[in-house]
Amino acid sequence: MKRTNICVVAYLLVVCACTAKRNNGISRIEWLVGTWEQTTLKGSIYETWKKTNENELTGKSYKLKGMDTIVFETIRLVQDDGRLSYIPAVKDQNGGSPIFFKESTISETLLVFENKDHDFPQVISYTKIGKDSLMAEISGMRNGKEERRYFPMQRIRLKK
Repeated sequence: MKRTNICVVAYLLVVCACTAKRNNGISRIEWLVGTWEQTTLKGSIYETWKKTNENELTGKSYKLKGMDTIVFETIRLVQDDGRLSYIPAVKDQNGGSPIFFKESTISETLLVFENKDHDFPQVISYTKIGKDSLMAEISGMRNGKEERRYFPMQRIRLKK
């Protein structure tokens, strides 16, 4: 009887550990996958996210100009050692080199990444408002003043 109880307990621990792993990291933020649009007075800006593998999402921010796609930024969201890193590379900043932001808050509706040593922004966040809407935000100190920029986005369905 004791041997059966030990086997049952061991099985339950394995199931719980696997479930916890699935509920962390990349799987918890898959709501970000898709194409998002922010409409501005100068036109639309898009952000597209794809699941690359079990440990990574890749994204890009861009606008369409005629038949051309102008990419501003490429982004990797990578799970490593149980933590997520947000790694953007902006074409005309930092020599095009990626900058690392580490997770500070991750939930089913909120993603917050920080790099206190970066000039601006120091914080990047995404808040899921609804199934098809989110608010992206960059913030931090710039020239001695707190600055925040908001990017309300709607999920769009691309025609295939």
